[in-house]
Amino acid sequence: MGADTTTSNYWLNWRVFLCVVWVLTAMCLSSYLITKYEGPLNGKSRNRNEDEDEEDNDDDYGGVLYDDEVWKPCLKGIHPAWLMTFRIFAFFVLLILIILNAIVDGGSIFYYYTQWTFTLITIYFGIGSMLSIYGCYQYHNKVGGDRSEELDEEQAVRDEITNLPQSGKIIGAKNRRQPRQVAGFWGYTFQIMFQMQAGAVVLTDCVFWFIIVPFLAIKDYNLNFFIINMHSINAVFLLGDTALNSLRFPWFRIAYFVLWTCVFVVFQWIVHACIALWWPYPFLDLASSFAPLWYLLVALLQIPCYGIFVLVIKLKHFLLSKYFPDSNQYTL
Repeated sequence: MGADTTTSNYWLNWRVFLCVVWVLTAMCLSSYLITKYEGPLNGKSRNRNEDEDEEDNDDDYGGVLYDDEVWKPCLKGIHPAWLMTFRIFAFFVLLILIILNAIVDGGSIFYYYTQWTFTLITIYFGIGSMLSIYGCYQYHNKVGGDRSEELDEEQAVRDEITNLPQSGKIIGAKNRRQPRQVAGFWGYTFQIMFQMQAGAVVLTDCVFWFIIVPFLAIKDYNLNFFIINMHSINAVFLLGDTALNSLRFPWFRIAYFVLWTCVFVVFQWIVHACIALWWPYPFLDLASSFAPLWYLLVALLQIPCYGIFVLVIKLKHFLLSKYFPDSNQYTL
């Protein structure tokens, strides 16, 4: 326990003012990026033909996401059921861990940013499991539909022999590519959570293993099962899903990661303004004269944390393009 956080003297000073400026600036910039780039450009129609892609890529500018990208794997040779199975398995493992952790250590675990992030990735795999189940159903229907279209094309060839103009219309209609449906609310929510937690997982795990653990080791702190798993298995499952999925990774969605962190900070401020509690992380304590510097450093730390995952995505795209050029269906 440090200074009493419920008094006016704790909040009415230059340190708090600077920290508020940092947080509000980050939130405003993030909101601007989301408003400018999120969704199809200029509110254009959410349906378009694939054959128009080569002529006009305007809809791809910004945060457009297609419905099939939330459930299909990055390689054509991988059945969507594999991705679905992985997501269901990850969801139940993460859900069991967070429940057991809450039972053993109590509800106070949700006072930490780590548990916030762990809960987020659990919800992510829960939504992903439902979307993959729906995608497998669509994939099954599409495979059956493709077979019937092949029979229709054979019939169109027969018609061409007897009636050339009519067959030309039929063949043209059959060969016309089907429009791709842009994802709905849950698809975009899933995509946003993917990029939000990408930065959050890297931030929590890096800070824990490279900053906190060395100090805990000096004090002979016992790292238990839950502490280790909370800062390792989340990254393992996230990287596994990243390796399999087809989700895009536009840079501007770092804004959601920044907002996620800012919401946690504001939550801590509200709680401490109402109740005199210990700070879950020492650098959040506004009583220190170095508080504005700590807040600024943590804010800047989010950029390399998000950048690490961007490099992972770039590496994935490079490897798929190099070793699986014919079956690669992942786009940046």
